[in-house]
Amino acid sequence: MTDVLGVAALVAERARFMQTIVSLTDAEFEHGRTLCAEWAPRDVLAHLIGVSRPIAYVRGGLRVNAVNAAMVRAGRQLGRGELTARGHEWAATPTATDRLSARFLLGDVSMHHQDVLRGLGRTRAVPPEVAAAIFREGVLLSTGTSRNLLRYRVEPTTVGGRTLGRGRRVRGTTEALGLWLAGRKGLEDELDFD
Repeated sequence: MTDVLGVAALVAERARFMQTIVSLTDAEFEHGRTLCAEWAPRDVLAHLIGVSRPIAYVRGGLRVNAVNAAMVRAGRQLGRGELTARGHEWAATPTATDRLSARFLLGDVSMHHQDVLRGLGRTRAVPPEVAAAIFREGVLLSTGTSRNLLRYRVEPTTVGGRTLGRGRRVRGTTEALGLWLAGRKGLEDELDFD
């Protein structure tokens, strides 16, 4: 059966993310660097769990940054064991809303997984569907950055993306372009600019 909505891919990437979280030392979990400014891996986990409750964004007046900050603050009140247990439940049991928006959420969890890994100097082989999800997420988020598709023409050199935009040409892997479009810093060495 085809995973049309992307639920199986979402569950698989959430499981991989949780494997990364479990592998961290306590110091890395609590204070490790990520590509998300001012967020440690524990904060990224709290955010991802919180995204599964979209009503929080509605109640927060659709102020995404404020709601994300509240999710992170709430997560900081939990110990590692409790937050990780919630993470395992979130990973294995997507809500009905998660299932309906699985393709979108795959981009969010995939990008944040790379935020944690890259921030800690770790790497992994990125499956093609995950690279494609990171690219889609980057394109979506690029409208809020100076790296938007009106200023840049992005040309992926790996599967999962397609040439988009106009302006100055930027070439790189689908994953690196997606992260860069979303405003992540430190990727310039992986990209070719014309």
